[in-house]
Amino acid sequence: MLDELKEEGIVNKVGGRFKLSTLIQKRMVALNTGAKPLVDLRSPDKMAIVVQEILQDKIYLDMSGQVQTRENMSVDVSGGAAMLEASDGD
Repeated sequence: MLDELKEEGIVNKVGGRFKLSTLIQKRMVALNTGAKPLVDLRSPDKMAIVVQEILQDKIYLDMSGQVQTRENMSVDVSGGAAMLEASDGD
């Protein structure tokens, strides 16, 4: 287990353990289906990449439970292929 996951800071940053688990799971699916990492971490450990993306405020869950990036991009993990869709910013 990664040491960062033992800290309450990452749990509070995301909004609770359930949201943290959901965000990690959805982002792992995206990375495993070909999405590019949003952090420069030279590691084959995708869990470490996801944790760093969260800690660096690169990703979060929106109100509908979808993974969002801070650049207002939606990470679509449905349909098997990870794609980035630009949101209209509303």
